[in-house]
Amino acid sequence: MLFSLFLVSMSTPCLTDRRLARSRVLRQNINRWTSFHLAPSPTNHPMASHTSEKGRVSTNNHTEYGPDAEQGGVLSTSEGRAHVSGISNPGPMGLFAFASTTFILSMYNVQTRGIAHPNVVVGMAIFAGGLTQFIAGMWEFPRGNVFGATAFSSYGAFWMSYATIFIPSSGILAAYPDPNELASALGIYLTAWLMVTLFFLLAVVLKNIAYTALLSSLTVAFACLAAAQFSGEHHAGGVFGIITALIAYYIGVSEMLAAEQRAVFVLPLGVWR
Repeated sequence: MLFSLFLVSMSTPCLTDRRLARSRVLRQNINRWTSFHLAPSPTNHPMASHTSEKGRVSTNNHTEYGPDAEQGGVLSTSEGRAHVSGISNPGPMGLFAFASTTFILSMYNVQTRGIAHPNVVVGMAIFAGGLTQFIAGMWEFPRGNVFGATAFSSYGAFWMSYATIFIPSSGILAAYPDPNELASALGIYLTAWLMVTLFFLLAVVLKNIAYTALLSSLTVAFACLAAAQFSGEHHAGGVFGIITALIAYYIGVSEMLAAEQRAVFVLPLGVWR
C-alpha cells in the first residue's frame, strides 16, 4: 500500500509536466493559426503600405516621396506608417492656387502699372487661395500627410480671412477710423502668420531644398509685409511674394509631372546631401 502511494506521488509531477508541455504547444499552434489567418497581409490589406526606403512609399502603382526624397507628393514629415488612400495627390492644385493668389497680391504690392489698391484680389483670395487650398488640405488628411494637410488648410484659412477684411459688408475696415490703428492691427495679424510660417519652415528645413526655399521666402515676405504696416513700404514684401509664388509654381509643376506615367520631363525638388 505504501509502495503504491509512493509510485503515484512520483508519477504526478511527470503527468503535470506533460500537461503543461501539451498546453504550451497548443497555445503556440493557436497563435500561429490566428496570426496566419486573421492578421491582415501588409501587401493586400487596403489600409496597408510598405516602405522601400526612408520617406518613400509605394501606393497603387504610384510612388510618392517624403521629406528625404527628391521627387513626388506634398511633403510629409511624419515618421509613422504611411496611409494608403484612393485620393490622388492634391498638392499641385493647392500649390497653384496658393501661387496664383500670392502672385497677384504681390504684383499689387509692388504697384505694378500704378495699382495701389489690392481689392481685386478679394475674389481670388476667397475661391482660389482660400477655398481651393482648404479643400486640398482636407484631402491630404485621409492620405496621411500631416504637413500637407496642416499647411494647405492653414493658408486656405489665411486667404479667406484676409479677403474678408476687404469686404465692405464685413465692417472690419470701417471699424478703424484711425489709419494708424488699422495699420497696427494688420501688422499684428501678419506677424501671427509670420510665426505660423516659421513653424512650417522648421518642419522641412534641411529635408527638401524646394520646400525650404519656398517657406524661407514666404517667411521673409510675411516679415516685410508686417513691417510695412508700420513703415508704409510694401515693395519689399511684394518682391519676396513674387519669388515665393514662382517657387510654388515650380513645385506644383514638379509634382504634377511626377504623377504622370510618361512625363516629358521631370523637375527635381532637391535633397540635402
